[in-house]
Amino acid sequence: MGYRIFDHTADLGVEITGASQEEVYAGAAGALFDLLTDLSSVRESEERTLTVEGEGPDDLLVNFLRELLYSWNGEGFLMKHCTVREAAPRRLTAVLRGETYDPARHRIRMEIKAVTYHQASIRRTAAGWMGKVVFDV
Repeated sequence: MGYRIFDHTADLGVEITGASQEEVYAGAAGALFDLLTDLSSVRESEERTLTVEGEGPDDLLVNFLRELLYSWNGEGFLMKHCTVREAAPRRLTAVLRGETYDPARHRIRMEIKAVTYHQASIRRTAAGWMGKVVFDV
């Protein structure tokens, strides 16, 4: 998975790289759930489509991850795989595959309380695309 954790006081920062914006958004979703649980125990038995809107790429990144975090906290959905179908300037659509949390099979690694706007960014680099986001843990 194309992400790395960076130091951030009392929070957890993640930097995601990819060849395209779509890969960065999908990688950020994967990083969120990889930090939450052991993804090898999650099955792809359910498919959901998620669409979010925002004022630009940075806002889309935060809104997307907030909706994903809600799918876990509010609905118990663990995502294993994400495919971003559309990454327009103000709209993002993704297909998520995963399953509902089963305490007999899934171990939760850490609690992620929120996705913050602090340092949130997504931009083109010489090597492709990079995104950054900070989670409140």
